[in-house]
Amino acid sequence: MAATSATTTTVAIARDWRGWPETIGNLWRRSLRFRTISVTLLLTSFAIFVTSLTMALVIQNNLFESRRAEVLSDARSAVAAAQTILDSAEVTDDSSALRGVWGDVQETIPRAASSSHIAVFTVGEVPVGSGVRGFTIGLSGDLITPALREWVVAFPERQSWQSVELPMPDGTKAPAIVVGQQLLLPDFGAFEVYIAYDLADSEQTLRFVQSTLWAAGLILIAIVAGISWTVLRLVSRPIIEASETSARLAAGDLEVRLPVYGEDELATLARSFNAMADSIESQIKELGELSLVQQRFVSDVSHELRTPLTTIRLAADMLNDQRDQFDPTTNRTAELLHTQVQRFETLLSDLLEISRYDAGSVQLELEPTSLAELAEDIIDQMRPLAEERGTEIRMIAPGGYSPTEMDPRRVRRVLRNLIGNAIEHGEGRPVVVTVDSNQHAVAVGVRDFGLGMSPADAERVFDRFWRADPSRQRTIGGTGLGLSIALGDARLHGGTLAVWSELAVGTNFVLTLPRVPGAIGGESPVAIEPQELLPDVSRATQPIQLTELRELYFTDSVQTGEEKP
Repeated sequence: MAATSATTTTVAIARDWRGWPETIGNLWRRSLRFRTISVTLLLTSFAIFVTSLTMALVIQNNLFESRRAEVLSDARSAVAAAQTILDSAEVTDDSSALRGVWGDVQETIPRAASSSHIAVFTVGEVPVGSGVRGFTIGLSGDLITPALREWVVAFPERQSWQSVELPMPDGTKAPAIVVGQQLLLPDFGAFEVYIAYDLADSEQTLRFVQSTLWAAGLILIAIVAGISWTVLRLVSRPIIEASETSARLAAGDLEVRLPVYGEDELATLARSFNAMADSIESQIKELGELSLVQQRFVSDVSHELRTPLTTIRLAADMLNDQRDQFDPTTNRTAELLHTQVQRFETLLSDLLEISRYDAGSVQLELEPTSLAELAEDIIDQMRPLAEERGTEIRMIAPGGYSPTEMDPRRVRRVLRNLIGNAIEHGEGRPVVVTVDSNQHAVAVGVRDFGLGMSPADAERVFDRFWRADPSRQRTIGGTGLGLSIALGDARLHGGTLAVWSELAVGTNFVLTLPRVPGAIGGESPVAIEPQELLPDVSRATQPIQLTELRELYFTDSVQTGEEKP
């Protein structure tokens, strides 16, 4: 079954040839074994190709040189035999005797030469009636170039040769060498003698040698590939095991270890890795125990302080209610006591909430809630504080009216924290709250036009107890944990809480919640970076009375998930 599946996958990959470049590119980036084998095979193939080509050329040259020397020697012997006959003959004016001698020459040259391709031409003019003339045996004069003939005539004592293609009886052409030199007939003149030698047998030998070389090269490449694969498998297998083990270790499996084989370098690496894993496991367990102790301590302290804090708060409330009966100093002291006790109670609540997040025991209480209505409620609650600071809150709500599954208590806390921070840091300038929605999510943005933050400060704004300006006093009783808790609430819903800020321009926080519990499937309906750095706030809508519009919009919005008032 596995073999059939592998074969099917291979066939599918082979058919989808257009995806090969991408597949090979992925293998090259991700597989050390593939890169090593590819480089080894490429370099080996190049080396074998160069070696085989060099050997083939050397063998070809040596074979040709050897055959040429043999041909030249054979032609020299044949012409020498014919010249001996002419030199020993007693040539007279008797034409019949001369024709007899020339007939012996015509028989001697083919017999002495190991070739049946011969052509003889006269040099100059031969006396008429002598009966001596040129002849050809299996060699056409068209194959002999004028350059070769000129060379033979110009150098009578030397042999000249030329490579040609000799027609064969079956219609093909075979490589050949034509050797030319002069034959002297005393008292009559000289003759050009050309003998062609077929090199077909040498060509066959060369082809056999070259095919043997290329076949040996391919076999050698296959052998090198097999050896490389085997060696790399032995070497890379421990590396792959180390990679997989480290990935499991990083994923939280602290008990995973590498197997140790032998005492070589890889075994030393495995032992070192296991020692490192043991150290990490012990340290993580120690840190986990310390974290549990810390969480338990914070939780216990928060619970234990609630009882005395309740008593102190009751006493502080009683003193605050009767402070008008005290002298001015005592009156102010009672007011400060009441304010700080309230802040202390808020701090204990935040610490208890943080300890729940750290312990992973926070659970949502989801119910269908309109984010636009919820935002309006928070704005109404924060309006007295905004009027006290001289800040105007405006709401822009093109969407967000349809009910969405969320924990309203936690979302209220997030919005209260964001709007409170905008009022505190807005320097008395307007605060714009934008609510919108799309098919994937609902979102609310809180924008102020205060001092703003640098990029480095914006990256740390969600850290616990972090403040951009430590010298700045909190005027609304912040604990330094609000934004951290707000971020946890957003992530608990499967949403996001993002911030954009620029010095001397302002800050914009955007809370985005998915319509369906889980990850957000698209972009937030409210842009994190404002489209206009200084928008005309006067065009912002006043808070909408949703009770008057509920019957008009909620029916369509529940069906479509998108509404525009």
